[in-house]
Amino acid sequence: MDYYKIGQKIRKIRKAHGLSQEELAEKVNISTTHMSHIETGNTKLSLPVFVDIAAALEVRTDDLLDTSATATTSSSLDEIAAVLERCTAQEAKVIGMNYPQLCEKLIEVSLKKYQ
Repeated sequence: MDYYKIGQKIRKIRKAHGLSQEELAEKVNISTTHMSHIETGNTKLSLPVFVDIAAALEVRTDDLLDTSATATTSSSLDEIAAVLERCTAQEAKVIGMNYPQLCEKLIEVSLKKYQ
C-alpha cells in the first residue's frame, strides 16, 4: 500500500473542500501533526482514522486509495452496464446465461492481443 499516494489524495480532496489540515484533523479527532504525517506518507494510516477521514471529506474510502486499477474496473463495469441497458430482456438473459464463457473467451482474446 502506497501511503504517500493515499496522503496526496487526501490532501487534494481536503484542499478541494477548502479545509486546512487543522480543520480536517479536528473533524477526525486527531492531531494536526498526525494529519500532516498522513498527507506526507510519513505514518501508516489506521483503518478507523482512514474511514473517519473519508467520512469527513464526504468521499468513499476507495476514492482515497490508489485507484488506477479500481478506476479502470469501475469504468469497465459502467460500460458493461450501459451495454446491458440497451439490450432487450431476452438479449440480457442470453448474456447472463453465457457470462462465464464470454468472460473466459474475452480474457483469452485480450491476452493474445496485448502480448
